[in-house]
Amino acid sequence: MTLLAINFDNLHQILSSLYEKMIPLCSDMIGVSKGIAGLGALFYVAYRVWKSLASAEPIDVFPLLRPFAIGLCIMFFPTLVLGTINSVMSPVVQGAHGILESQIENVDALQQQRDQLEYDARVREGKAWVVDDEVYEQKMSELGIRQLGTKLSMWWEHAMYQLKSWWRELVTDFFELIYNAAGLTIDTLRTFFLVVLAILGPLSFALSIYDGFQSTLTNWISRYIATYLWLPVSDIFSAVLSKIRALMLETDISLLQDPGYIPDGSNGVYIIFLIIGIIGYFSVPTVAEWIIQSGGGASGAMGGINKAGAFGAGVVGGVAGNAIGKMFSRKGGGKNKNSGGGDNSGSGSPDGFNYATGGSSSNGYGSQ
Repeated sequence: MTLLAINFDNLHQILSSLYEKMIPLCSDMIGVSKGIAGLGALFYVAYRVWKSLASAEPIDVFPLLRPFAIGLCIMFFPTLVLGTINSVMSPVVQGAHGILESQIENVDALQQQRDQLEYDARVREGKAWVVDDEVYEQKMSELGIRQLGTKLSMWWEHAMYQLKSWWRELVTDFFELIYNAAGLTIDTLRTFFLVVLAILGPLSFALSIYDGFQSTLTNWISRYIATYLWLPVSDIFSAVLSKIRALMLETDISLLQDPGYIPDGSNGVYIIFLIIGIIGYFSVPTVAEWIIQSGGGASGAMGGINKAGAFGAGVVGGVAGNAIGKMFSRKGGGKNKNSGGGDNSGSGSPDGFNYATGGSSSNGYGSQ
């Protein structure tokens, strides 16, 4: 069950193709920028030549080549400027995405192993019918009319397990949706900023020829690179969260391998990490500017979104935590060795009863 069947990978690919299709629009600004750059080059060269002649000094030709080099960049802006920067930064993006993919593959393998171990634990408990609908139907059909009380008890336990599993999965899917939406928001803003910088880039280059605006050139380059780095920084952040999930799954597996351990799962800690991920995504622009200083332009524009994201995550986290707490408080926090709270979705951590030791054992981790 999923809250909404949305393929976020396709949406990220759409944003990538959008950038490639919008890049040719910068050619519309090249004509205007060439005129501004030509006028700026005239003033730039004339002023320095006149100053050298008035001071009876030799003319230094090398600084006079600057406006012509910038004009050359403007004429071939999509290929010479954008193509060079994108080609240099592309391996960084691919490397960060490769790290993320390796972690996701590891998590998927651990998740399957954990799901099987949890099901085996239910079978050892003698209550496979709680988690398996086919076994449940078979058990109910084997009971006669005189065992109505047993059938009613089994029905109630099975229904409560299904209800709790449905609620946990609903809450988890909701937070996973918000988590993926936060990543998509960062990617959308990144694409928007890159498109604006690319289309108006020739104008920034042309203005940098004029005295007093020379920093425009370095500011444009640094901001474009910093914004371009949002994607690899976001992938590295996702890889860190995936690694945390993998470590939690490994802890779950080590507990479930104990023959005397009966799981009674909860996905509260996993939801906490999703909330952390939602807030953490909006720190990506700041981290990108730690790599290359861009004057705070992009991170400053993200200030309001950072506050809104943190506030929204706090609100939904409080609401979900309150709802989950009320639900599980009816049965002593959901820790009942008979009914069990674990589900085969594998989104919670084992938190149950160990018959070998006679006590409950729980770890402070959750898993996706």
